[in-house]
Amino acid sequence: MLLVAWAGSVIAPAAETNRWPLAHWPAERTLIISNMQHVMGPLPGASRRRALDLQVLDETDAGTFVRRRIAYTSEPGSRVNAFLLLPKRSGKHPAVLALHQTHPLGSKVVVGLGNSPNDEYAVELATRGYVVLAPPYPLLVDYHPDLQELGYVSGTMKAIWDNMRALDVLESLPGVKKGTFGAIGHSLGGHNALFTAVFDDRIKVVVTSCAFDSFRDYMSGNIRGWTSERYMPRLLDYPLDKLPFDFHDVLAALSPRHVFVSAPLGDTNFKWRSVDTVAQEAWKVYRMQKAEENLQIVHPDCGHVFPPEIREQAYRLFDKVLR
Repeated sequence: MLLVAWAGSVIAPAAETNRWPLAHWPAERTLIISNMQHVMGPLPGASRRRALDLQVLDETDAGTFVRRRIAYTSEPGSRVNAFLLLPKRSGKHPAVLALHQTHPLGSKVVVGLGNSPNDEYAVELATRGYVVLAPPYPLLVDYHPDLQELGYVSGTMKAIWDNMRALDVLESLPGVKKGTFGAIGHSLGGHNALFTAVFDDRIKVVVTSCAFDSFRDYMSGNIRGWTSERYMPRLLDYPLDKLPFDFHDVLAALSPRHVFVSAPLGDTNFKWRSVDTVAQEAWKVYRMQKAEENLQIVHPDCGHVFPPEIREQAYRLFDKVLR
């Protein structure tokens, strides 16, 4: 499929013969998930899913919603402090995970405590009537779980598991529509949202901003930015041309679910042309499942930011899918 993209819009991909027969795709997807775990480490099993022991630490009236600071058990030996935004209007509400970028304030930046308007998507969604949970990312700011003690080989997999437990928190709330969630994130939060959705199909729509290109294209092939303890150290175990997975695999594994990708023309972290190449491969699977419109790529004319008009497009997609 050919992607023709311009700033702020995308033209649907053209038809192309697919090399993956539909009957083979489930096995191919299973292989992708296995290969991701070769790098990230194994996804924890059901035995880690202990009682949440949800606690409200404090609460603030934010006008149209209430902001709570909460704590819950992610797994034995690990408690997570997060922000929960609850609309004041009555009834059952759709819910979204709001995942933060690499920022000195961590999850505070998405809930309106960071004086960073382009990052406040949790606030904007809560104002629109969504229940929003904003968890921290491991080994950033004041959240430092002992990954080795807990049995993780990457911060990425710990983040995935914490996010899955955050969905469990949302499902435990009486005012939440259960089983159908969204995830949104910028930069670190963007690829964190994609990875989590691969492992948890309760996430039906993912919005990701400035979050990836092909590993081969990232910083001209210097992938060390991906290989610290809080990301995926095992990537360094492989030659660049033999990595077990890349982002076309991640996007394909999400098909036929809705994925909205903002890849700005001026992003210096991730190359928009590489994003298009990644999408061309993933679109083969989307088209095979007659869901090519569910993978959307937009290219705003800006730098490494999540601009208001693109956030608005993303919120309309949440409305369409989750309401």
